[in-house]
Parts: sequence; structure tokens; C-alpha cells
Amino acid sequence: MPNTVLITGASTGIGRDTAKLFHANGWNVVATMRTPEKAADWAVDGERMLVQRLDVTDPDSIALARDNAVARFGRIDVVVNNAGYGLVGPFEATEHAQVARQIETNVYGVMHVTRAMLPLLRAQRSGVLINVASMGGRITFPLYSVYHATKWAVEGFTESLQHELRQFGVRVKIIEPGPIKTDFYDRSMDVVSRPDLSMYDRYVTRTMAKMQRAGAEAPDGTLVARVIYRAATDGSTRLRYSANATMILVSSTHAICR
Repeated sequence: MPNTVLITGASTGIGRDTAKLFHANGWNVVATMRTPEKAADWAVDGERMLVQRLDVTDPDSIALARDNAVARFGRIDVVVNNAGYGLVGPFEATEHAQVARQIETNVYGVMHVTRAMLPLLRAQRSGVLINVASMGGRITFPLYSVYHATKWAVEGFTESLQHELRQFGVRVKIIEPGPIKTDFYDRSMDVVSRPDLSMYDRYVTRTMAKMQRAGAEAPDGTLVARVIYRAATDGSTRLRYSANATMILVSSTHAICR
């Protein structure tokens, strides 16, 4: 019987590429997303594909997607917490609601999904929980202060969680993508600004141009998908997996910050 993977944020980018890769390798795939209709060109229910609405900020939608997955495939072997977006801009320009939404999605969303899946994985006494963080959970760029705060939180949460779950045969993994060419740099980015803070404008314009260039020149999401697949299937207790060369990212950081 094929193994089953549940992936959040699977409508585009890394999530979509990951869903396609697992499916191509014979897995049952539960592709979850806030708006399944937007992925109708490829995410179609079939023999080994189940498309489910799941909003990581809505625990009821998470529970329903989990239950439907188990009803269809019998179990969930791997959970990939991939959904997220970037809040970008001078911190002084952010509003509380924007910061709260970033934390709710990138941190609480990971926790909501994890909390919903743990009883199932623990009862099975097996499984892999994979949280997609970022190299931005280890180093920082300008204008990403709130985003970095969420990814550092995911790093700490995941690293601690691995110790709790080892006794139940559940392995926990962190994926740390560097620059990747996905919609992160457009659809999945929320750029903040304030008219009364124009003193930041020149710096923001210069820095964002370099960010966009780094994204445009980066490899696409299939690179990260392959790393996620390896983390799910290598049978190891290894915690961290980088995707894209660290030295490329470090070089980009120095160039962007200048």
C-alpha cells in the first residue's frame, strides 16, 4: 500500500512541486490549500490524489482535511508544513494587524497543523513531520524583520519538538531553502509602506531590487521538493536540510545589505 503525504500550501511554488514529486514516486498525496479551485489545472482528485481545502489559521479546516485524508487513504505517513508568506518592509511601517497575520500564518499555522496531526502519528508510532522554515531562520536580510522572527520561531519549535516525539517513532525535520524562484517574490509577499515614512523609500527601492534579482536568478521550487522528498524518505534522524547553497545565500546577503 502506498505511503501518504499531506502537504499544506500546495497550490503553487514549493508546495505544488513537492506534491507532484511525491505523486510521481507512487505516493498518495493530500494536496491542501486555501483555494483548491486555483490549482484545478493540476490538483485533481484521482486514484492517489486528494485535494482538500485547508487554511492553516482555521483549526476546523485542518481537522476536516486530516479526517478526509485518513478516510480516503487509511493513514498519513508524512506531514509537510509548507504554507506561509513574507511580510516585507521597514518594521516601523508595519501595523499590529499585519504582524499578527504574519505570525498567525507562519508560526501558529505550523503549530495548528502539527497539533492536529500528532495524535495520529503518535498512535501509529511512526511518521515524519517536516517543517519548511528558511535559511532566514538562521541568518537575516534587511526589511524582513517580522518574517525572520517567524522563521526563527519555527526553527526553535521544531528543534525542541524532535526530542518529545522521538519516543513515539516520529521523526521531525526542518527544511531551510535559500533563494528560490517561486511566487514568494510576488503573490506570497506582502510589502508594507507608509506615506509619512518616506525617509525609508530610497533604501527600500535599492534593497528590493536586489532581492528580486536574487529570486529571479535562483533555481525553482523543484530543488526544494527534492530535498523535502529526501528528508521524508532517508530514514534518518537528521534534523536540518538546506536547499540551495549556503554560500550563495551568504554572498547574496552581503550584496543586498551594502
